Amino acid sequence: MILCQISDLHIKAAGKKSYKVVDTAESLRRCIAQVNQLKQRPDAVVFTGDLVDFGLPEEYAMLRSLLAPLSVPYYLLPGNHDERQALREAFPEHAYLQQGGERIEYVIDEHALRIVALDTVIPRSSNGELAPASMVWLDRVLIEQAQRPTVIVMHHPPFTTGIGHMDDIGLANPQLLEEVVRRHPQVERVLCGHLHRPITTRFGGTIASTCPGVSHQVVLDLDPQAASQFVMEPPGFQLHLWDERAGLISHTAYVGEFDGPYPFYDGDNLID
Repeated sequence: MILCQISDLHIKAAGKKSYKVVDTAESLRRCIAQVNQLKQRPDAVVFTGDLVDFGLPEEYAMLRSLLAPLSVPYYLLPGNHDERQALREAFPEHAYLQQGGERIEYVIDEHALRIVALDTVIPRSSNGELAPASMVWLDRVLIEQAQRPTVIVMHHPPFTTGIGHMDDIGLANPQLLEEVVRRHPQVERVLCGHLHRPITTRFGGTIASTCPGVSHQVVLDLDPQAASQFVMEPPGFQLHLWDERAGLISHTAYVGEFDGPYPFYDGDNLID
């Protein structure tokens, strides 16, 4: 199975640029076109939050139109820029969005890799938080299929990144998740967004990672006092390949047209 992860879209309505710089709609158009053209077709796409910029109905209408060409099933979860009810109303046919009560939390069992989504949103805040009741639910869900390879998807990562201004708006209580995940070795990965950079660390006996933004990237500055800035590095997405023998193997892809591919060899000889 191949699970594609796209994160931090920050879509605005009517072609307006994010932060007066980033054409997020065009970035997403190019990303969707590239995913549709992959040689190995993903089985599903998960969007790990910050789908739009201000949680407005007109932004979700724009998002819906941009996602219409996507040729594989996709799943949405909110980030701190999103508004839960507006998201649900914009995608009424996505029944999984209704699973979690107030929070948008759900399980997708239709694929070889089980997908469990957690909601880290605090309304009108950039920070994230897990609900204790959600951890009880997660523990029960993981017990139900203890032998099934699973990924947990969420917006705020449950770890410190070293990028000071982003850690200041991080997840308040990652220890709650760590306690649950450590009890369930079938959790192959905790997949997150929010950071606009690919970052990987050990967490709860497994691996937690973040995906690059499909809009813009956060400046790579590991000073605890780092200024809150972004940079127009290439947008990206990730492909997570599930292999029964090797486990979950993750690749980062960059959106755009680049020179190549070029051959390494001329016949049997390495090109000099």
